[in-house]
Amino acid sequence: MKRLTSSLLALSLSVALISAPTLARADTKRTDFSICWSIYVGWMPWGYAADEGIVQKWADKYGITIDVVQINDYIESINQYTVGEFDGCTMTNMDALTIPAAGGVDSTALIVGDFSNGNDGVVLKGKRNLSDIRGQRVNLVELSVSHYLLARALESAGMTERDVRVVNTSDADLVAVAATRSVTAVTTWNPLLNEILSAPNTHLVFDSSKIPGEIIDLLVLNTETLKAYPELGKALTGAWYETMSRMQQGATTANAARSHMAEASGTDLAGYELQLASTEMFYDPAAAVTFTRSGQLPATMQKVAAFSFEHGLLGDGASDAGFIGVEAPAGVVGNSNNVRLRFTADFMQMAADGSL
Repeated sequence: MKRLTSSLLALSLSVALISAPTLARADTKRTDFSICWSIYVGWMPWGYAADEGIVQKWADKYGITIDVVQINDYIESINQYTVGEFDGCTMTNMDALTIPAAGGVDSTALIVGDFSNGNDGVVLKGKRNLSDIRGQRVNLVELSVSHYLLARALESAGMTERDVRVVNTSDADLVAVAATRSVTAVTTWNPLLNEILSAPNTHLVFDSSKIPGEIIDLLVLNTETLKAYPELGKALTGAWYETMSRMQQGATTANAARSHMAEASGTDLAGYELQLASTEMFYDPAAAVTFTRSGQLPATMQKVAAFSFEHGLLGDGASDAGFIGVEAPAGVVGNSNNVRLRFTADFMQMAADGSL
């Protein structure tokens, strides 16, 4: 399961979460924390960091413990984070806005790990141009980042969703569905994308490299928890960038680390490298800091918020696309009195400065 999004949680939990105790409101100082992650190329390093003792090493440095839990159902992982079962969770920028933030949970993107740079794409059968998608049925996971990608693709070609028909299809079924004669257009992510493109007469007509920096993969923490326990943010950031270093640290170390991640994600090293090739990983914390502090980030979140509002993903109470405020180093977009999603470069800057 990869990066879906859903309005159900925002709709059903927004009231309940107002009175629910958050993980940061304990009466005594905490030392035990937990984060959850799910299978995706940009999040595999968390499993490796846990298995190899990197997370424990950094947690020990700050006198805390961090449990790193893999959850196979991506949406369920975000749901569990949103109701307070975990202190942090891996998710995309769009899902961070439309699930925890829309559900009333103030969340902070601690680590901006990567953005999709070709890992998500639009595929046509027998046609080579995006313009040929007009009038076609497009199979995808509705209200996911694939849906967002399709909307951006159509916009680039002077079309809207009214020019196609979206057919909601489970990610578990997409490869099989794409192989049927009646299906002529699909939008999805890797590794499904590469598998579909391996069939004859299929053509990639648009991918996320055309909208660089818009589909972003994050580690998100509860804002109150991060403020109360900055040592948690420091330990997680330190563990992440030590893992990033290992992924680039000479052929032997890098291949061992990447092979571990490949096997855990159900592929081999070559398959994992193919996915990494279309993922803009921020191995260098300074690069992540530059991206996070740029003016592009709030502009991207405005696009994401507009799509989310148009599709009813910001909750029943949302009067417009700016209903939820999003705070980035370059400024706030949306309602500054209702900020529920924040991006910080502070901890990544510590990593860049070697001061963790």
